[in-house]
Parts: sequence; structure tokens; C-alpha cells
Amino acid sequence: MWQRYDEDRHRYVKGMFAAIAARYDLLNSVLSLRMHHRWRRVAARLTAVEPGDCALDLCAGTGDLSIELARHTGPNGQVFAVDFCEPMLQIGREKARPEGAARVHWLLGDAHSLPFTDACFDAVTIAFGMRNLIDKPRALREAWRVLKPGGRFVCLELNRPRHPLMRPFYDFYSLRLLPRIGKLLSQEDAYLYLPNSIQSYIERDTLLGLMSEAGFERTRYQDLSLGVVCIHTGVKSCLS
Repeated sequence: MWQRYDEDRHRYVKGMFAAIAARYDLLNSVLSLRMHHRWRRVAARLTAVEPGDCALDLCAGTGDLSIELARHTGPNGQVFAVDFCEPMLQIGREKARPEGAARVHWLLGDAHSLPFTDACFDAVTIAFGMRNLIDKPRALREAWRVLKPGGRFVCLELNRPRHPLMRPFYDFYSLRLLPRIGKLLSQEDAYLYLPNSIQSYIERDTLLGLMSEAGFERTRYQDLSLGVVCIHTGVKSCLS
């Protein structure tokens, strides 16, 4: 029964993102007041990647973080952008051309089972995709596996603010206004799913625990924009 539920959810989420791919970037900018660009820049800096490094961006979507990482890794580095939704990746490929981000390799794949050898990346990132993963512990183990010793994992995700005065305003926006805006610009279903997925997302400390269980050390998180988003980071031990 659970396997069937997971398969149905996987199919639904994949189809939803395929349906909104053409307007995904517009909706991100409108709904975040263009702050998502800043959030991704912060995430990219926290990877500490340098020119010549190799980075992996999971659930890459239309590639904003992948392209940002390519700016850090430079002409001698490489970035692999992996997503399970081909229409999203296609938009990323088109977006990367005028950006000159030829060093981004766009791959159709699943974060739960990565087609890479052990210890081959200097950093692994995931932006706004962790809450959509069915088996988070498995995906975290895969991220740890493909990281080089000393490499960093960075997870950027939407979250409910913790401050009791902020939460009611955020919930009103996400549960009432966001679906209406989504309906005007794209598909209402997608932007009913989005706030519900945030409401049911695991707690910050719970994700820290899952990261530790997967093998990450020096795990921590920081809130941005009054807790609307949260960045979790961890390091693969140099002794691994």
C-alpha cells in the first residue's frame, strides 16, 4: 500500500512540475518578490566551492542555483544539474546558454538513486526540493555518498516562520493568497500543493537529525527572511 502511495505521489509531483514549467520562473519571482535569487546566492556561497571544483545540484528545476554554482566553479569547474522533470531541465538548458554556463551538465535523474561514483563532488546542493522527496533519509545518504571527504551539503528550503507573530501572516499568505495568485498565472492545483507541502514539512531540528544519521558532521541551519526559508548545511568528514 505504501509503495503504491509513494508511486502515485511521485507521478503527481512530476506531472505538476511539468505542467507549470513554462511559468515556474515567473511565479518564483512574483511569489518571492524576487528574493529567491538572493537566497540561492547565499546557498551557493555556503558551499565554499572554488574555481575548478565540481558541484552537484539536486532537484535542479530550471537551474538558477546550478548556474549560480557555475559562476563559482569557473571555466575549469563543472556543475551537474539533476532533476526528474525534463521540461524543467529544458528551460534550464535554454537559460544557461546566454549566461555562458556551458559547464552545467543537465541530467534527468532521481535524487534517491544517483548515477555517480562515490566521492566525486566537492559540494552537493538542493534548493526547494527536499520537501518533495519521498524518502529523505535515502536521498541524504546518496548526497553523502557522492561527496568528497571535506565536501559540503547545502539544503535551501521554504519553511514556516517560527516566530508566533509572523506565523499567522505567513499562513494567511501561503494558504489563502498564494493559491489565488497561482491560479491567475498558472495552475491552481500546483499552488495548493505548495503551501500544503510547506505546512507538512519536517521541523528544522528533525532534518538536522536525518543529516547526522546520513553521516554528515558540523550540521547546522540558519533562517533567512524572517524564517520564510531555511538553509541547512553539513560536511562529510575528511576521515570518511
